[in-house]
Amino acid sequence: MPIRTNRGRAAVYRRLWGWPLRSPRHLMGTLVFLAILVTALGIVLPKVVGKPQAKASPPTGTTTSRTATPPGVAASVPTSNLPTRLSTPLTTPTPAPPNGDAIRIAKEWAAAWVNHPAGITSEQWLAQLKPLTTDEYLPVMSTVDPANIPATKVTGEPEVGTSYPKSLQVTIPTDGPKLAITVVSTNAGWRVADYDQAS
Repeated sequence: MPIRTNRGRAAVYRRLWGWPLRSPRHLMGTLVFLAILVTALGIVLPKVVGKPQAKASPPTGTTTSRTATPPGVAASVPTSNLPTRLSTPLTTPTPAPPNGDAIRIAKEWAAAWVNHPAGITSEQWLAQLKPLTTDEYLPVMSTVDPANIPATKVTGEPEVGTSYPKSLQVTIPTDGPKLAITVVSTNAGWRVADYDQAS
């Protein structure tokens, strides 16, 4: 006769779940059954899924020694003839003479940076800097409020700091703080990639 009430179902479920806890013999039997079930699934499932287990073989270019080792002596470790990921050492860039185009871009960028007359919007100020700034640095520049810039004009010539084939650091004096500008070589030419207000 089928169970038609929730109370009847709950009683059946209680009997099923409570059976392993009735005695130590029931609990041990349940644990043994679960262990057999897990082991059987571990054996049967890989065959059903069809994933062949790969045989362990040394990779190409690897040499291993198969000599018997006496007890108490560590076995030899496989060695590889394959090149490492960094097969060529990293080299630091060598200094190079300052690039005239890079210095010109730094001067133009500084002139655009100090050009913020009253009433200029951030978008208008950023439009002056856009052709001279890398695309990656433009979002950083969009967070600057031109009204907070303390300088209004460039007061001297750029002073080259470090110069490499693909980058240049220049310091440009203004009537406010000095600008420490980093110019890098990109596919579009030399562009400003970073700046800081120096004392």
